[in-house]
Amino acid sequence: GHTLELLVIVFEQDKMTLRVPVAKIATVGMRKLGDPAAVKKALETVRGRPRVKRTMWSRRAQEYEAKINSGDLNSISEVVRDLFRSESQPEQSYSERQLYEAALDRMAREIAAVNKCSETEAVKQIEQNLAKSPSRLKAAAEAAAGDDDDDKEEAA
Repeated sequence: GHTLELLVIVFEQDKMTLRVPVAKIATVGMRKLGDPAAVKKALETVRGRPRVKRTMWSRRAQEYEAKINSGDLNSISEVVRDLFRSESQPEQSYSERQLYEAALDRMAREIAAVNKCSETEAVKQIEQNLAKSPSRLKAAAEAAAGDDDDDKEEAA
């Protein structure tokens, strides 16, 4: 004889339906979707210099996982920034790649929802901002300079 008001969220991509009682929204950690200012701040975060602590991987992995699960867009963008690897950098381990992809997926989903665009467009937007990072621009310039040196050697 009780009535229960539910919030029903359908995740098409995951083929999942989530039903949350309205009275428990705050206790389960649900929040409102970010706004354009939060998206802008998150994209600025990914352009920053990666901050990788020199602790054991298992400890860092736990911290990254906690940031991803926090749901905070800025925390998720920190994980994306710290775990991103360009083509010129060494390859990631399997677990690093999994965490990076989980963070990228969460970030892209929120940006897509806020900007009313596709997730693919949101990923492109994130990757463009990652490429603008000062350390990555420097690495790209060094790689290009290395290619020029190779060309000069071949001509000689």
